[in-house]
Amino acid sequence: MPEPLLGTTIVTQVAIITSDIEAKARAWAELLGVPVPEIRVTGPYEESQAQYKGQPTLARAKLAFFKLGPQVSLELIEPIDRPSTWGDQLDQHGDSLHHIAFRIDGMGEKLALLEGQGIPLVQKGEYKGGRYAYVDGIEKLGATLELLEND
Repeated sequence: MPEPLLGTTIVTQVAIITSDIEAKARAWAELLGVPVPEIRVTGPYEESQAQYKGQPTLARAKLAFFKLGPQVSLELIEPIDRPSTWGDQLDQHGDSLHHIAFRIDGMGEKLALLEGQGIPLVQKGEYKGGRYAYVDGIEKLGATLELLEND
């Protein structure tokens, strides 16, 4: 059996885009029987170095996370500034599923492999302790993927 292209088959996160993170966080907390998580805001461009479709972007978002088990979290995302993949998703589909995420090693290598498979990079950036990248797997896989690499 061939090695997985991403080096893993373990999903680490499922994310939903929303126009009202506070309301969605309360609803999910009630459903799951857990406290409403802290809502955080992504860092400014100077920290994130975010790029959208190959260009720098000031895009930011509010984030909330629910642990769904030992390895998987549910992420809620409310776009603040644009352009971004988050804003596009909200504009085109309203509150909806945005991505499935995998923790990986070797971001550059994995992005090149995916590009070669017809799954191009859409947005990438840095966060404290690592980096993220969204790739457009809609046509080929039926889903946007997020790659997460921690230092």
